[in-house]
Amino acid sequence: MSKRKRIAIGGISTECSTYSPLFQTEADFEQVQGSPLVDLVDFPFEKYEIEVEPLSYYKAIPGGLVEADFYEKTKCGFMEQIRDACPLDGVLLLMHGAMYVPGIEDPEGDWISAVRSLVGEKCIISVCFDLHGNVTDKIIQNIDVFAAYRTAPHIDEKKTYYRAAKLLVTTVNGGRRPKVVWSPIPVLVSGEMSSTCIEPCKSIYKQLENFDQREGILDANLLIGYLWADSETAIASTVVTCTDLKAGRETCAEIAETYWQKRNELTFDMQAGDLKEAIAWLPSEFSILADSGDNPTAGGVGDRADVLEALIDAEIEGVLVAGIASPGIINKLQGTNKTAVTVGGELGGGGPNVILNAEKIYFKNECAVLSMNGITTVLTEKRRPFHKLSDFTELGIELKEYRLLVVKSGYLSPELQSLSAPSFMILTDGAVCQHFANLENKHRQRPMFPFQNSTDFEINE
Repeated sequence: MSKRKRIAIGGISTECSTYSPLFQTEADFEQVQGSPLVDLVDFPFEKYEIEVEPLSYYKAIPGGLVEADFYEKTKCGFMEQIRDACPLDGVLLLMHGAMYVPGIEDPEGDWISAVRSLVGEKCIISVCFDLHGNVTDKIIQNIDVFAAYRTAPHIDEKKTYYRAAKLLVTTVNGGRRPKVVWSPIPVLVSGEMSSTCIEPCKSIYKQLENFDQREGILDANLLIGYLWADSETAIASTVVTCTDLKAGRETCAEIAETYWQKRNELTFDMQAGDLKEAIAWLPSEFSILADSGDNPTAGGVGDRADVLEALIDAEIEGVLVAGIASPGIINKLQGTNKTAVTVGGELGGGGPNVILNAEKIYFKNECAVLSMNGITTVLTEKRRPFHKLSDFTELGIELKEYRLLVVKSGYLSPELQSLSAPSFMILTDGAVCQHFANLENKHRQRPMFPFQNSTDFEINE
C-alpha cells in the first residue's frame, strides 16, 4: 500500500491602504487553525487519499499597513509550523496579494519564498489570491499553482479554494507538474470600477472558464490589482497555471490585451457623485447610499462622519447610518445619564466632528445605537462593515422601518444587492478615496492608467 501524500494548509490575508493612518496589529487578525481551517477550505481531501496538516491562517479586515513586528513574529511562527510539518508533498497557501509591511515591498513574495526555502523544490505550492491582489516575479518563481477569485463582490471564495486544492492534490498524486506564468498590465483602478456584475469585466471574467478548457491550460486569472497602495508592486496582471508554457504565455497575452483594450470602459456599477449630488438624488422609496471613501472592507478607517453631518444638515429623516467606528463609545455612554456624544475621526480618518444629542440609546453586540431627529446611527467599538442582513437583525434593527440606509461600502455586498433598492455611491474622502487624481502617487510604476495614459504596452511574455 502506497504511503499517503501530505499537504499543509495556512497563510495570511489582508488588504493594506497606504493612505490609512492605522497600523494592523495582532489584535486585528483572526487566527484559524485545526479542523476549522480544513472546513474553511472545504475540499474532499480524503477522497484523494491526502493527509492534511492544518497550520494557521491569519485574516483581517482591510486597513492600514501591517505592523512590522507583528508580521515578523507571525511569519516566524508560521515557518516553525511548516518546519515541524516537513517533509511535505504540497502546501496550500491562502493569501490576498495586497498586504504591505513597512520595509518589505512584497510581503506575499517574502512569505511564499520563505515557505519554498523550507519545503524544498520538489514540494508543490498552490496559492489562492483575491482578484484585487498584486503579483510579482518573486511570487511566481516560488509557486506551482495559482488561482484567484473571479467575482467582485466576492462570492466564489470556496470555488477558488477548490480550484487551487484540486490542482494541488492532482499534482502531488502523480499528475504533470504545472507552471505559472504572468503578464503585468499597466492599469490600476478600484474594485468599484471593475465589478464583475457589469461590463466589461462581466464578460472578461466569464471567459476565464473557457480559457481553462484550452489544451495545456489549467487555470486562467485576471487580477485587477490594489489601487490604494502607492507601491511599485501595485498593478493589474494576468496569471495562468499551465502545463504548456507556450499556451500559457499566449493565454496571458490574450487576456491582458482584452483588459487593456477595455480600460476606458471601466466604470462604477451604480450611479455615483459627491455628497450634494447624493442628497439631491434621494428617492422617496427605500434606498441605499454607499460611503465609498471610508469603506473598511477596502482599507478605509471607518470613522468618518461626513455623510451623517450632511444628512443632519439637510434634515433628512427615516435614516439608518451603519455604522461609524467610535472606540470606547459604550464606556462613554453606558451607566450614565449622558446623551450627547461627539463622533467622527476618532481613529485618525479625518472628516468633521459631529455632536449627537440622542433621544434614545441602546447597546448591543459592541455597538451603541443612537436615535435623534429621525436619524438612527450605529456607533461601533471596532472597525467593521455592515454587509450582511444579519448585521442589522442582530441589533434589533428592521430595515423596512427606514427610508434610507447608509453603509460604508463601495459596491454593495451580495446581501444588500439582494434588496434590489435604488443605490448611489458617494465619492467621499478617506483612505480609499475614489478620486484617483487626489491620491499620492510617488512609487507606482509609470505609465499607469489612469494616472498617466499610454496608447500601448508591451506584453511581458
